Amino acid sequence: MLLLVFMLLNFADKAVLGFAGVQIMADLDISAKQFGLLQSAFFWLFAVGAVTIGALTSRIDARWLVAGLMLVWVLTMAPLMWPLGFTAVLACRIALGFAEGPAYALCTHIVHSWFPPEKRGLPAGVITAGASIGPLIAAPLLTWVIVTWSWHAAFGVLTVAGVLWLAAWLLLGRSAPPEGSVLGTSVVVDPDTAPVEAPLRVILTTGTVIGTALLTFFAYWSTTLKVAWLPLFLSQGLGYDAVTSSRLITFPYAVAAVAAVGAGLASNRLTERGVSRRITRGYFAGGLVVLAGLSMYLFTIIDRGPLQMVFITLAFSMNSAAYAVAFVAIGDVVHPKRRGTVLGCLVAFYSMAGVLAPLLLGYLVDAAPDAITGYNHGFAVTGLLMTIGGALSLLLVRPERDLARIRERVAAIR
Repeated sequence: MLLLVFMLLNFADKAVLGFAGVQIMADLDISAKQFGLLQSAFFWLFAVGAVTIGALTSRIDARWLVAGLMLVWVLTMAPLMWPLGFTAVLACRIALGFAEGPAYALCTHIVHSWFPPEKRGLPAGVITAGASIGPLIAAPLLTWVIVTWSWHAAFGVLTVAGVLWLAAWLLLGRSAPPEGSVLGTSVVVDPDTAPVEAPLRVILTTGTVIGTALLTFFAYWSTTLKVAWLPLFLSQGLGYDAVTSSRLITFPYAVAAVAAVGAGLASNRLTERGVSRRITRGYFAGGLVVLAGLSMYLFTIIDRGPLQMVFITLAFSMNSAAYAVAFVAIGDVVHPKRRGTVLGCLVAFYSMAGVLAPLLLGYLVDAAPDAITGYNHGFAVTGLLMTIGGALSLLLVRPERDLARIRERVAAIR
């Protein structure tokens, strides 16, 4: 439960800048391109943080790593409670990005430590749901705070929430059990299906890891636009007022939360029934991203209204549901001693989408004759990229095959 709230705060911290976009652009007197730079800056050290903390998971108890991340989050958000210039806000977002980069991979690593492979889908889905529940709760709450007081007050709310969570974690958080046991109970590990320890060069060149990297890169491109630009698209592009936009923005997050848990549960059930993990991991996750990509392209050619909102909701929710299933595939082929590092490398790779997506959309909006044209061009391109990335992952993610290949290559090295 605490990790669920951890991810809730993680994405609320990311999303708050988008909720306050209009006010921030006015207060700092910046253009759409500069606002895109501000959003992109969050990801400049995202990859560095993901790889650095991922490498430390085999040396330091993950419980203390999580506590350290939250402490940095609080310290980087607290200054934004007061008026600052563009450069100072930029610096705070860069530092926050470094500390938030490892969050999802670290939570996934902890979940994998507590559950056997065939039961990881559901808890991983719950953790992923936290990333959607965060903005779902934050959108109306923080928008109300921003409209009633200011965007500085919104950062104050998040700072206090972070301090309270850190206190609860230090009091109630527990270290993961040793590998081979779950919740203190011994687990029988099948030596024929358990991942073996292998060099990183062997693991990172498997189809499952490459396919997951492609899938999450294009899915995260969409996630970044949802956090950074969707609130502004609804208000500036489609003309909804601030209150209506804050309500509409909850739809993709609500559906994503339900879909993440549902996808994890379905993957669990199918795997336990003996269905190939190529289907329960690769086809399932890839299919969700393809659906999201096609939906994104379609909403750019449909007039404003309920049908367009249906496709907007699908476009920004199905990709989120794919994360939990895709990352479970990594646990299927990667030994626990390498898992944190590999997950960190994946986050580092897909975080590059977080750097590029806000900048590209900001450029297209500024360069277009009007805002809606720029938004539609950017989202249409994203939809096509997601469709391609999801389709490629369908072909590449094959955990059973790659586990056998890793075993063969390790045996050859020895």
